[in-house]
Amino acid sequence: MNLTAQRLVNLFQSFETQKVMVIGDVMLDSYIWGHVDRISPEAPVPVVLVEKREDRLGGAANVGLNLKALGAETIMCSVVGKDANGEHLRRLMQNAGLNDAGLIESQHRHTTTKFRILGNNTQMLRVDDETIRMLDIDVFDLLCKRIESLLDTNAINVIVFQDYDKGVISPALIDFVVEQANRRNIPITVDPKKLNFQAYHHITLMKPNLLELKEGLYLDRLPDDEERLRQAADQLIDEQNASIVLSTLSEKGVFVCWKEKGEKKSKLIPAHFRNIADVSGAGDTVISVASLCLANGLAPEETAALSNLAGGQVCEQVGVVPIDKDQLLREALRLLITE
Repeated sequence: MNLTAQRLVNLFQSFETQKVMVIGDVMLDSYIWGHVDRISPEAPVPVVLVEKREDRLGGAANVGLNLKALGAETIMCSVVGKDANGEHLRRLMQNAGLNDAGLIESQHRHTTTKFRILGNNTQMLRVDDETIRMLDIDVFDLLCKRIESLLDTNAINVIVFQDYDKGVISPALIDFVVEQANRRNIPITVDPKKLNFQAYHHITLMKPNLLELKEGLYLDRLPDDEERLRQAADQLIDEQNASIVLSTLSEKGVFVCWKEKGEKKSKLIPAHFRNIADVSGAGDTVISVASLCLANGLAPEETAALSNLAGGQVCEQVGVVPIDKDQLLREALRLLITE
């Protein structure tokens, strides 16, 4: 790794020149915050006295929010319901400065909404309102046409697949986008889930966590040591023609494996010490930082180190929150430079 202070500063400045297309499952994260001081007489459950309500962008929309926070222009491509939550989510995107030109509405779907109730800063309950079946053929065709049109009219530097198994992404959509991207020499990064895991072929970077590696590759156990991680990453690179595998390991850090001059190389990068408050959204931050690093030509090991730092940083806050660009740069200058 050959990061210097000047390279890092230049890298962060270059984020503002990047244009990113995010394709995936957008969500509305709805929070109710309150205080608990008694148990309900109706059932053995805590009573939360509401103090604050807040709605945030979640899922693939949180990736867009992270990319925007880093300075990149972001075009969101997804499908929402033709409902009040879909309208609210679109307004939140617009207010955050995200380009919603790729957002399609469907009267046959619910906008994915996760209601979280927190009492005394502890999550007590989550309720999900969503449609998880695959897109209807007419909506699928409309999404494909919209993506192609946006690729024709925008100089996209990198495409991000943010998959939550909610039905927007399918093998057919993956094949369509990969063909469009490869024809235009646009790199593709993927944050996968189980259903479509093995449908991602000929992509640049894949970012599974341990459970996704186990389930996606049908392993008999978690690849929770460096040798098993290396074997799993090798399998993924060989079978799905991925150039880089970046696996998040929670409190253990990240593992990166890549091809270089015909050989595979790998590196386990430990996590930095943190006061962990909430791991929600950390994967969104990691794929966002990794995608921009990739678009700017950063080496795999350097990309993994900076992404690891960013993922840990957002875990220090409660709820799904975007990265703080200035704080990330300060930490990177303090912890990652080699000069």
